[in-house]
Amino acid sequence: MDGRSPAQKRYGITAGATEYGWETQHARFDYKKEPNESNRFGWVVEIDPFNPLSLPKKRTALGRFKHESAAWHLTRDKRVVVYMGDDQANDYVYKFVSDQPYVEGNPAANRQLLDSGKLYVARFDNGATRGDFMGTGEWLLLDKQANPLLRADPDFPNQAAVLVHARLAADKVGATKMDRPEWVAVHPDTGEVYCTMTNNAQRTTSNDANPREKNVYGQIVRWREAGGDAAATRFQWDLFVLAGNPTVPGHPGTPQAGSANVHADNTFNSPDGLAFDRFGRLWIQTDGNYSNTGHFAHQGNNQMLAADPKTREIRRFLVGPRECEVTGFAFTPDHRTMFVNIQHPGETGRGNSHWPDGGQALPRSATLIVTKNDGGVIGT
Repeated sequence: MDGRSPAQKRYGITAGATEYGWETQHARFDYKKEPNESNRFGWVVEIDPFNPLSLPKKRTALGRFKHESAAWHLTRDKRVVVYMGDDQANDYVYKFVSDQPYVEGNPAANRQLLDSGKLYVARFDNGATRGDFMGTGEWLLLDKQANPLLRADPDFPNQAAVLVHARLAADKVGATKMDRPEWVAVHPDTGEVYCTMTNNAQRTTSNDANPREKNVYGQIVRWREAGGDAAATRFQWDLFVLAGNPTVPGHPGTPQAGSANVHADNTFNSPDGLAFDRFGRLWIQTDGNYSNTGHFAHQGNNQMLAADPKTREIRRFLVGPRECEVTGFAFTPDHRTMFVNIQHPGETGRGNSHWPDGGQALPRSATLIVTKNDGGVIGT
């Protein structure tokens, strides 16, 4: 026996040496000596950028898992909703709904909104026709008292245990295991929610929301809350895009080619970063395989794409340097300047990249500033 509890195994605590060897430098990172240490990590932390004297606050009501992003929206009665993905193969999509409403112009009242509310996890059900990549779903409440499955389970003695072990609670209530949920984005006009499923080579059983076993390409799932209210507990969903590669022999006509809006000029894998601009354009960034061979032939380096949610048209916007991840972006208020992060170019350390300085310089992460030659709005 290696001494790991079921919760430690579920959260990925390894029995042997860790990848970075932190436990060799400090006893707090040795789970045998400090079994509670891992429970301190995996939380959303809120920072108030308008108060330089404020302290970061850990918002435990949002649950503990491998948070990749957090996208917010408001319910019809102005309560705050936070959508979140758990960046792990075969894990879940969550949402939090605050108990109290957002009050315009009252920052003092709003600072504690994320401390009290309900945490849900998503179940994506197949549609009436198997293989049509759409269906309905339900938000399952992760509440010790209100959910009878959790109320009857002694492994969750209180709500704190539910939040600390949110993955285990989600297992218990029957949530849908997804293909590594990462970024979430909410359409500024319609309230539709989009979530990247980056990839999942570990998948052995498919469903409509995750339709491929050993999924190396990923997909983007979107859903519409019942009645257009973010507080709803039911939703309709579909796949906005099934990433793939139609240029590989044998792929056309199969799910490996991707959905109809993927073609030779925009083929990509592993959608990761995701956000809307204020005009409703959806921006997609990738963090996947850049080998440009085999399944990934003709896809090149990681990239950034722009999509039209109405027509589903997707166009390649930029391609990053070798061995990088394209991740994170922002606009100036007039949307005439875009900032895009290029992360860990040349990550293998084999001299395959010298970006951005060229020559024989060591590669460095950097932020790009993008403008149009005519000074116009980016994306027009």
